[in-house]
Amino acid sequence: MNIPGSGGFIDPYSIAATFGLSEGMHVADFGSGAGYFTILMAKQVGSSGVVTAVDIMNSALDTLRAKANSEGLGNIETVRSNLEIFGSSGLANDSQDFVLLANILFQNANKKPIIDEAKRVLRPGCHVIVIDWRKGTGGFGPPDELRTEQEEMKRLIENNNGFQFSGTLDAGSFHYGLKFKKV
Repeated sequence: MNIPGSGGFIDPYSIAATFGLSEGMHVADFGSGAGYFTILMAKQVGSSGVVTAVDIMNSALDTLRAKANSEGLGNIETVRSNLEIFGSSGLANDSQDFVLLANILFQNANKKPIIDEAKRVLRPGCHVIVIDWRKGTGGFGPPDELRTEQEEMKRLIENNNGFQFSGTLDAGSFHYGLKFKKV
């Protein structure tokens, strides 16, 4: 199902259904944008859970707050932050049960600080999911030179001491999904 704002290139409903979220979890959505994953995850974690949407763009966070309000969701917190600065999410160490990095890493030449921030806030034994653009899928989305091959992304995150690859998820024709566990 296409969600407005997703560009029609990704199906957040089917992807979010594979995250394994449950009532009461604390979730961070890094690079949340207007929040098409944030809203779905907030519904999954319920009123006893919290989703923290982190983005550098105030306009995206304003849109997300309006969506959350219209959906009656009071479990979404928003943080304006440059995730390339370690600690900038404002989240406590080892405080999150799940971190999502969807369509954020292709935008950053220096991916390591963002991955480090995800690792810092994630509880040991919990998961980070990376969803990013596949190379060579045509003229849709960002230019190929901004995209990272799936295997290269896997190595980048695995080599970031503290993450273990735990599988892939189907993110559609234009994206790949990688799941990592904090060890």
